[in-house]
Amino acid sequence: MDKKGINTRMVHSGEKPCPVTGAMRMPIYQTATFVFENVEQGARRFAGEEEGYIYTRLGNPTQNALEVKMADLEGGEAAIATASGMAAVSSATMGLLKQGDHVVSSEAVYGCTHSLFKELFPRWGLGVSFVDTSDPEEIAAAIKPETRMLYLESPANPTMSLVDLEKAVALAKENGLKTVIDNTFMTPYYQRPLEKGIDLVVHSGTKYIGGHGDAVAGIIVGSKEDLDIIRGTTLKDFGGIISPFNAWLLLRGIKTLGLRMERITSNCQKVAEFLQQHPQVERVYYPGLKNHPQHELAQKQMDGFGGMLSFELKGGYSAGKKLMESLELCTLAVSLGDLDTLIQHPASMTHSVLELEDQEEAGILPGLVRLSVGIEDGEDIIKDLDDGLKLIGQA
Repeated sequence: MDKKGINTRMVHSGEKPCPVTGAMRMPIYQTATFVFENVEQGARRFAGEEEGYIYTRLGNPTQNALEVKMADLEGGEAAIATASGMAAVSSATMGLLKQGDHVVSSEAVYGCTHSLFKELFPRWGLGVSFVDTSDPEEIAAAIKPETRMLYLESPANPTMSLVDLEKAVALAKENGLKTVIDNTFMTPYYQRPLEKGIDLVVHSGTKYIGGHGDAVAGIIVGSKEDLDIIRGTTLKDFGGIISPFNAWLLLRGIKTLGLRMERITSNCQKVAEFLQQHPQVERVYYPGLKNHPQHELAQKQMDGFGGMLSFELKGGYSAGKKLMESLELCTLAVSLGDLDTLIQHPASMTHSVLELEDQEEAGILPGLVRLSVGIEDGEDIIKDLDDGLKLIGQA
């Protein structure tokens, strides 16, 4: 059978009517444990000789449906659903690294990912070098004999810089590195890094995958071999598992992912173009703008530009504070990928865990504002921003 389109697979992949009741939607298997027919069956399942469920920390039918769907959408052999995006990042990296290994990471990454790498990894004998991964020469220069992993975000959070995935993969393969990328901003609707040769994709499922701001979750997608290692070590023993209910919420959210991304991206392009010409705005960071330094790369490796942008205000931190406190429609809140437009200040919020020097090196300036555009009417989002920016100009 021909492979169906991505929107069709978002609706149907991984889900079948309940064989017992005929329920059209995947049930929420809200159970901690599963009953064995006899001792022999239990022994076979624990030994891995028979497929089947044992205990929800080790697997659950609702979770499995989500994993099958995400593996299909990303083009991977398997997937793991976790309790949060950081559970996905930590399980994927720590499951494949050992004491003495070294990681080359994008310098502009999610704040808690940076904190994990910089503060906790050294405690366990893991080294990390943060570099500008938009420059292949910087990646190459940072690789050491003990380097085992290249960790990427593209677009980066919150600077919206891109990594040339094909060049990064080529460097990784030359040096025998495992490649991991956070694909939260783009989702598989707009970017499928495994098709470019990346080994593992991680997501904060809390964001666009869930899409409604009501579930916290993470996703890892890759080869069955890698994911079996992660599932049998860091996921099992650290226990960062997704709840059946949150797995069900993500299954619900994915069905409308394409519709939401199209609407959000359309709005984001309009907002970016408006901000670009505003006298109070120094610079706008959005791959969909023709003057973005990596616009052509975005067109090459992405199917759309997404709903995230950042912009730098001429008035710096004080202007950003006044803008965010002057808005009515745009909601002052962290996270992203919601139906609502969310605005926040990375330097004092999501990336405040970074030292000032690290913020500067990553391009996170005091006046930088991050916007997650929602599905409201684009004209209303623009008017709200315009009203707030006018108040800055009156100061």
